[in-house]
Amino acid sequence: MFLPFFENLRKAGLPVSLREYLTFLEAMLAGLVTYDVEGFYYLARSAMVKDERLIDRFDRAFAASFDGLEALSADDVLNAVDLPKEWLEKLAEKHLSAEERAEIEALGGFDKLMETLKERLKEQQGRHQGGSKWIGTAGTSPFGAHGYNPEGVRIGQDKSRHQRAVKVWDKREFRNLDDNVELGTRNIKVALKRLRRWARDGAADELDMDGTIRATAEHGYLDVKTRPERRNAVKVLLFLDVGGSMDPHIKVVQELFSAARAEFKHLEYYYFHNCLYEGVWRDNARRWNAQTPTQEVLRTYGPDYKCIFVGDASMSPYEIAYPGGANEHWNAESGQVWLERARAQWAGNLWINPVPRNQWDYTHSIAMIRDIFEDRMVPMTLEGLDQGMRDLVR
Repeated sequence: MFLPFFENLRKAGLPVSLREYLTFLEAMLAGLVTYDVEGFYYLARSAMVKDERLIDRFDRAFAASFDGLEALSADDVLNAVDLPKEWLEKLAEKHLSAEERAEIEALGGFDKLMETLKERLKEQQGRHQGGSKWIGTAGTSPFGAHGYNPEGVRIGQDKSRHQRAVKVWDKREFRNLDDNVELGTRNIKVALKRLRRWARDGAADELDMDGTIRATAEHGYLDVKTRPERRNAVKVLLFLDVGGSMDPHIKVVQELFSAARAEFKHLEYYYFHNCLYEGVWRDNARRWNAQTPTQEVLRTYGPDYKCIFVGDASMSPYEIAYPGGANEHWNAESGQVWLERARAQWAGNLWINPVPRNQWDYTHSIAMIRDIFEDRMVPMTLEGLDQGMRDLVR
């Protein structure tokens, strides 16, 4: 009965292998979650999802596989579904009034509720609207959709109305982790985690459990060992394009900057406009009187830094290719010269572009920047950032 579920997962784009599917079946045969629908969901997800960005796709496939019971015949439901009694018993005493409890007791008690559902599935013919007995829509029956019952089983409804159904299999909690959705700070952090190189430095203030066990066994008494905390040792140098055509992208760039500051202990950043020239700055309010010479930045930060440019690369081609092409000042050397110097200093380099990839071919300057960076340009999507971080760690 789980083959359609497996097929739906593959159709949704999840790289579920046969081995993972067999692991899931073994867990089901072992009876780990026979009467626990929430446990069943997490068991299936743990066995067949290995990347948290795919959780949303899994949720959609899960809902498609176990939704729509009202469209099935009674025989189909009875043969394929073992509805857990705990759906009906959970929180009932806490939430039912005396009158509601008496109404449920009229069915013969909680132990009879599931049996009543199955009997009605056998008796009912076709769709039912309203009422308090049949399985259908509206009404007060404990079984169905779009109605009200204090402890009902929701069947065939796309969303909750009263938040009173005992279990809802298709509730999706991780929609913002899909590759194709709008970025947020949390999503960006997920992608930036690819750029890591662990090291232990600083004060030895973390318990070393393995070392403590080894030393205690060797010495015959409790010998506590400590070690420095493991930290991400990657050093990142961030150049951020500001102003002009970057104004529509302020929000997503702020989220990237916030995520980077939280993720990397060693992070340095500077601002530039359109293209890299002889000066950069840290404070946009003082960009004209407190610039840092780019040559000084090249001398200050060693080749072990990962250099990331963030900008839409949308400008006049003259701003990249010719001296004097900058639109705000006279640049003695072209922007291309400075970009090539930066790439020569920091071999691990990348350009992140907030402009959607399908629009890149319409702007000549984007093609020029891509050529300078030897195609190391990625879009500012979760998938693009993930690919960019992979390129930087190679």
